[in-house]
Amino acid sequence: MKICDLAAAALAIFAPPPSLTISEWADRYRYLSPEASAEPGKWRTDRAPYQRGIMDAVCDPETGTVALMTSAQIGKTALIENVIAYYVSQDPSPILLLQPTLEMAGAFSKDRMAPMLRDTPALRGLVKDARARDSGNTMLHKTFPGGHITMTGANSPANLASRPIRIVLCDEIDRYPESAGTEGDPVSLARKRTATFWNSKLVLTSTPTIKDLSRIEQAYLASDQRRYWVPCPDCGEFQVLKWANVRWDEGKPETAHYVCEHCGSCLDEQHKTAMLQAGEWRADATFKGTAGFHLNELYSPWRRWSEMASDFLEAKHAGTEMMKAWVNTSLGETWEEQGDKVEATGIMARVEQYDQEELAGRSVTGGVDVQKDRLEVSFVAWGMGEEAWLIDHVIIPGDTASPEPWAELAELFTEFRPGAVAVDSGFNTSAVYEFAARFRYVYVIKGMPGMGRPLIEDARKRAQRLRRRKGVHVEPIGVDGGKVAIHSRLRHGTPGPGYIHFPDDAAFDQEYFDQLAAEKLITKYRYGRPSQEWQQIRPRNEALDCLVYALAALRLAGLRLDRLPNSAGQPDDQPAFDHKRQFIQAWNNRQRNLLRRL
Repeated sequence: MKICDLAAAALAIFAPPPSLTISEWADRYRYLSPEASAEPGKWRTDRAPYQRGIMDAVCDPETGTVALMTSAQIGKTALIENVIAYYVSQDPSPILLLQPTLEMAGAFSKDRMAPMLRDTPALRGLVKDARARDSGNTMLHKTFPGGHITMTGANSPANLASRPIRIVLCDEIDRYPESAGTEGDPVSLARKRTATFWNSKLVLTSTPTIKDLSRIEQAYLASDQRRYWVPCPDCGEFQVLKWANVRWDEGKPETAHYVCEHCGSCLDEQHKTAMLQAGEWRADATFKGTAGFHLNELYSPWRRWSEMASDFLEAKHAGTEMMKAWVNTSLGETWEEQGDKVEATGIMARVEQYDQEELAGRSVTGGVDVQKDRLEVSFVAWGMGEEAWLIDHVIIPGDTASPEPWAELAELFTEFRPGAVAVDSGFNTSAVYEFAARFRYVYVIKGMPGMGRPLIEDARKRAQRLRRRKGVHVEPIGVDGGKVAIHSRLRHGTPGPGYIHFPDDAAFDQEYFDQLAAEKLITKYRYGRPSQEWQQIRPRNEALDCLVYALAALRLAGLRLDRLPNSAGQPDDQPAFDHKRQFIQAWNNRQRNLLRRL
């Protein structure tokens, strides 16, 4: 051999590996194992072309985080394997693979990692067998020249608090526990492990779960939100594959096909391969270091549209839980709880002409919601069994930090003669206190969340609290329970105890009834534990709040629902009402006294 040939051979030995992306490395070196793949043998990214953009984003120098929100059956686990193999072979680094549990981490090591190391020639010899005495490796921790990989569970805080890591792979993050022991969020703990590396990578993958609770949804929404656009074979227009465009003959899911949203062409399964080959990732948001990808099963070369249609029909007939699973695992979308709600149109059907004689002598309460630029108050007359007649709903505009709207509210009292009024103190609290101090029958309330909390405290607990506290007595109100009571009564179909009547009056318009129906009660599953909470479905809900407060005022005052007024039309224990001018004068005097003290 010539000297120059020897020199070339020596240089080849010590030369750095070729600069490849992850997809290029996989196409050149990766082999799929028979026990881990339905298609063993040489890896081909062209089999599922959308995988190329995802893999190459991981090794992109400008990308620090990759968020992959997907359905099942798109090759996600194989992508994770390729990332691990690339950094073991091409760019040795400390790697952490985080699975939901320690048991799942062990299963990945045995069922996926070991076959990959065995059947991919480029990886042979880099990681010694854990059974070898001198290997220094275990099933969950393996070393290789220039780096190591640790596989652990999100429920194992000890393994999340040691060793600096450059490459963190978090798989199925929506299945992680809320906290790793007492240490906090597992994803945050894993992220902190990368702090010492300027070129660190964080990969987050999962099928999503519940809307607003899904970790992967939050990560995807914080990314540049890429979707895979494919062209129609007939018109050439690009589109994102959506379930709404899958059609089939009635009762025959095997006839499922895709309808182009541009030209209406019926596309069969045979068109999918060409569509995927010509597809491209497009971002819907600005890239700020996090690349996000969303995929559903419609793109999968391993799932037919007819199979998805059959699964959909089965889930539809099986009930909510099956449909939720189908939406998560087939569409790769979060599930939004439908919740328990009332319809505004149904409530409006209750509108009636009141018999004024029937309302005469009934106890009246008011509920006041305080906003920055207005007061809203509902006046309600009550009958036996808390049967309710809405009398009026008044909006008083004006800055609630000034006396004018409060003076108008006081003037309304002279008209409606309430026996008790509950005023929310969540906004402009000092003004609420100032107003309540002038009326013995005005209760200052503060809404307290929690489905298990009663609308008002029991008498003994309340008496103990009032004895302990001085000054303004703020009454805690269980608003969640109050809304449950109101919604239940809005479903009552027959007048009587618990029924709510509404008058044929201009104050009770479409907007009012929309506000009554502005919230729904949903059941959320936070890490497997169900809990109920109210969720707003429109911006304004003051009408509902005012009705809850009016009911709270009734119970706080303990008003008798069968008593009659005295000859003056006012209950004997009703305090005198202040005139508007007197109220403004008293307010101004109070402000002047405060200024003198300053």
